[in-house]
Amino acid sequence: MKREKGRQIEHVHDERREQIKRAALTVFARQGIDGTKMSMIAEEAGISQGLSYRYFSSKEEIFTELVREAMEESQKAIEEVQNLPGTPAELMRTFTKKMLDASHKPYFLLLQHAQKSEGVPESAKRIMEQYNPKDTIDRLIPIFIKGQQIGEFSEGDPYRLLFLYFTVIIGLMLQDVPMDEGYWLQEVDQLMKIITV
Repeated sequence: MKREKGRQIEHVHDERREQIKRAALTVFARQGIDGTKMSMIAEEAGISQGLSYRYFSSKEEIFTELVREAMEESQKAIEEVQNLPGTPAELMRTFTKKMLDASHKPYFLLLQHAQKSEGVPESAKRIMEQYNPKDTIDRLIPIFIKGQQIGEFSEGDPYRLLFLYFTVIIGLMLQDVPMDEGYWLQEVDQLMKIITV
């Protein structure tokens, strides 16, 4: 009985932490770390500010945890694509769709703030330094080169072509223009024309 009650308490604790993190992600994406207060996160989560401090000591702690999760998730997405079956063009299309999923936009905005804001905690900066954006492209280069060899992708420097491609996609995700959810997903074929023959 005690063990069951302990599991229930742990489950409630984990659920509350996730609720606070989801709220914080929304607020950080909108306001950045400098413009965010714990009271804003608590209000977004629908809880008292005092309760939020039971789960996180500061907004910096939440911010750092969200940055870590975002970076780990992006690395996981690349690994998944590398292990999928399909032609290089199919793999890039799958990866592009994953990036353009509307649920990822707050993470793009969070990472944008993490790169440019003054008040970013040192722990979050260290996490960002561990994940060089160039590494992402480097890991996709073999797929791209294979696609060039079989005539699916444009000729030219693979690194420069992929850099251009991802710059466009990230730029679209950072747009603060009201669009229907999933709008950019409808444009994947159009976007693929940047790199395909």
